[in-house]
Amino acid sequence: MDYSSSKLNLSPKSNDKEEYSSDPKAFEEYKPLISSLPRRKGWVLNQFYHYQGFWHNLFYLEGLLSAQEHFKPQPNDIFLSSVPKSGTTWLKALSFAIMTRSSFDASTNPLLTTTPHECVHSLEGDLAHNLFHRNLDTPLIGTHVPYTSLPKPVIDYGCKIIYICREPKDAFVSLWHFCCKASPKGVELSAREDLDFEEAFQLFCEGISVFGPYWDHVLGYWRASLEFPERILFLKYENLKNEPVFYVKEMAKFMGYPFSLEEETKGMIENIVDLCSFKNLSKLEVNKSGWLHGRPYLVEKNAFFRKGEIGDWKNYLKPMMVSRLDEITKHKFRSSDLTFNVSSDA
Repeated sequence: MDYSSSKLNLSPKSNDKEEYSSDPKAFEEYKPLISSLPRRKGWVLNQFYHYQGFWHNLFYLEGLLSAQEHFKPQPNDIFLSSVPKSGTTWLKALSFAIMTRSSFDASTNPLLTTTPHECVHSLEGDLAHNLFHRNLDTPLIGTHVPYTSLPKPVIDYGCKIIYICREPKDAFVSLWHFCCKASPKGVELSAREDLDFEEAFQLFCEGISVFGPYWDHVLGYWRASLEFPERILFLKYENLKNEPVFYVKEMAKFMGYPFSLEEETKGMIENIVDLCSFKNLSKLEVNKSGWLHGRPYLVEKNAFFRKGEIGDWKNYLKPMMVSRLDEITKHKFRSSDLTFNVSSDA
């Protein structure tokens, strides 16, 4: 990929292939199917819909259905997938910095003035709702779609996938905090009904969360990574946090953008780790103020940068909650080798 130009246009643009209009009328064809699906009360939005074994809000479900029918990936596309609130923002920033490092130095990187979510667009979100127009200069696509629901061409073309997950107790607490800062469009945050912590916990344990159940989402990608290790890189947030230089090097190699010996000697890996660190990104003005658009709810950009710590669940979960989540995780993962080496001492 040639990144010789000094600037990189991050705005979506036509790929000159067959396009699918995201005009609201375009989603009319999905109404009969959606109306037939089981539904439950959602977290921020009113309803979750159960489709192909997972729970979705209407906006992302429409986007998913559209993507399954119309999205045509490029063979060199790399998908950045995650269960929500498990390191998505960090994964996007790191992957973008790795791929575009030959175009920008530390003072010109778009991450300094653009949020990671605007550098890497969402398959079922802003791409599906924007005609699938995209910038092919940076073949990175974000998604929360479960592995078994990915558009068939993504699998058939052998597109590479980097998946990141997080210990479920931290994932839940982070998701709850995020949802508390989000509000349905047209509803002032101060006017919306508070999301009860224990009610959210109960729903999460039942598997009812956006793109949940959490455990099924993680296991889907885990099993696929064991079957297709050459095209699916499975990461844990905790490992990336503890050994960022090692895993950034692994990511670059997997993506097809390995660091040269000269780059390593000059500290390029460490520079990328520093650029994309929570400490650096969270203090940038672009991530501190304003609203992130292209979503079914209103949320301030700073909601994506809360703490970025391991074990923050200890400040919120009661011992009985810890035991329940640990037991569910043990039961769900019993037939796999997947574990999280994180202490559960409350």
